[in-house]
Amino acid sequence: MTDPASQHPKTISELPLEAIALAGRLFDAARSGDTVILSQALAAGLPANMTNDQGNTLLMLAAYSGHASAVELLIQHGADPNRLNDRGQSPLAGAVFKNEDDVIEALLRGGADPDFGSPNAMQCISMFKQEEKWAEKFQAAPGKGRAATP
Repeated sequence: MTDPASQHPKTISELPLEAIALAGRLFDAARSGDTVILSQALAAGLPANMTNDQGNTLLMLAAYSGHASAVELLIQHGADPNRLNDRGQSPLAGAVFKNEDDVIEALLRGGADPDFGSPNAMQCISMFKQEEKWAEKFQAAPGKGRAATP
């Protein structure tokens, strides 16, 4: 009997070129907020927490690029709003950095923890002088304190 894990590629270089190209198109769809492509891919079984070579999820790319509707779609399909990239950054901190208010609201509704990541979103609102706008909402966020420690 063959071990099922041994049948999967261990590195990206072992993947078929078509699979690599498809992954690139899906990450581009997240960056551009293309909810049609993302919806089709998610319905076909795309993992909502798929990551690229830097650990950025589709959600991170959509959030950082300012696409609230794509963020909402991905969260509805199980994307983790507290999944950190390889640099320890959260989608919420990225949205604060980019001053994407609609994305911040969508992430908070979706369970993002403002205290998670490095720097975390609470630290980012301080760095970017946005405490007046966000501190109260971050303190009351449904996901506050719920993210797993990295």
